[in-house]
Parts: sequence; structure tokens; C-alpha cells
Amino acid sequence: MSFLDHLEELRWRLVRSAIAIVIFAVAIWVFQEWIIDNLFLSMASPDFVSFKILCNIGVCVDEIKLATQNTTMTGQFSYAIMMSILGGMVLSFPFIFYQVWSFVKPGLKQNEKGVAKGIVLYVSLLFFVGIAFGYFIVAPLCVQFFGNYQISSAIKNDVQISSYMSLVLSTVFYSGLLFLLPVVTYLFTKLGVITPEYLKKYRKHAIVGILILSALITPPDLISQVIVGVPIVILYEVGILISKRVIRKRKKEELDQV
Repeated sequence: MSFLDHLEELRWRLVRSAIAIVIFAVAIWVFQEWIIDNLFLSMASPDFVSFKILCNIGVCVDEIKLATQNTTMTGQFSYAIMMSILGGMVLSFPFIFYQVWSFVKPGLKQNEKGVAKGIVLYVSLLFFVGIAFGYFIVAPLCVQFFGNYQISSAIKNDVQISSYMSLVLSTVFYSGLLFLLPVVTYLFTKLGVITPEYLKKYRKHAIVGILILSALITPPDLISQVIVGVPIVILYEVGILISKRVIRKRKKEELDQV
């Protein structure tokens, strides 16, 4: 294909992705009030599903003294659009990634295509597992901590809806990206960029980095950082096991060829 043909192919891939995003965004827009009340603002209530589970094991949370408000004329409308578009991107992620992969795949060598076999399924699955982890674990902990924190009882927490939603959406989205770590490890090992020995050598550095990252995306308390950090460390260890398996398989194939 010529350069212009590639641009045309890319354009249609982007158009298809945009159509998928718009379809999901329209659906979210139609049900925006229900989504805001039951999926996002409900995180401020002790009746939220994650808090109920914690309470069943003896760790109950207090009622969050939090009021949300809007202070600009176009604030609620603008944020409804933003929520719809971002939600459309998340829900259509498998289709978008498939379009990107379909554009890149023809330019790869045969062995490189074999490296990424099934990548759309694995990436989509891990991304949604990460989204679920962020929604049910990370975001509620953030809302609970910051919603109840007061430097003085004379100061009320009247939070703008944009601030509240930014906190929730960013933590959920970043959690989804973090859960792609095993796929990244697999691909880099297949391509010869990293090895299990390399991952083991820098394990301590990685753990420190994970703790710092956990501190950035969670409330500044030890329990929340551990709850978020432990799964990411587990994913790092899973990445080492995946890397070992890739190397063993490669050595076996080399021996068979000999």
C-alpha cells in the first residue's frame, strides 16, 4: 500500500472507532441521571457494595459528610458530555483496540504476528478487570478518605461535581491501564527487550515505584496503599512467570530446530 492508502485505511479505522464511541456515549447520555446517582454518587454512601462487603468482615465505614455542587452555568452540561465520551471510550475499548491492531498487524513480520496472537482478547480482559478493581476498590477508598477528612470541624466539604468526578474517573481509568502490565511484559519478552533475570534484578526498584504510584492514586494512608499496591506487585510477579515461560518455550523451539 502507498502512503496515501495507509492514511485512508487509518482514517476509516478512526471513523469506525469514533462511531462506536458515539453509540455508547449516546446510551450513557440517555441514562446519565441513573448513572450519576447509582454508579458514582453512591460511592459516598456506606451502602455502596464495596463498603457493605467490608462491613461484613468487621471493617465498617462512616457516613460521608459530603455535598456536591455546581458553580458554573454550563458545568453540569459540560461534565455530562465529558462523562458520556469517556464512558463511550471505555466501553468500546475492545473495538478500538481491535481497529488499532488491525491497522498495525499487516506491517508486522510473521514471527511478530505470532508474538501477539490473541492480544485483543487478553488486553481487553485485563483492562476491564483493572477498571473493575479501580471502581470497586480504589475509587471508593479515595471518596471515603477525602470525603470525611477535615482539618477543622468548622469547615464543610462542599465539593464541585467536576472535582468529585475527576477523582473517580481518573483512578478507575489508571487502574485499568496498570492491569495491562502482564501483556506488556509478555510482548517485551517475546521481542527480546526484557528477560526474567532483568525483571528479578530490578524487582526491588519496581516495588518502590509501585508503592510511590499507589501513594499518588490513593489516599495517603497505609491501608489504602497496601490494598492497591499488593495486586500490582502480584501482577509484576505474574509478569516474571510469563517471561520465564516465554524464554523456556523459545529455548525449546531452538533445540527442536537443532
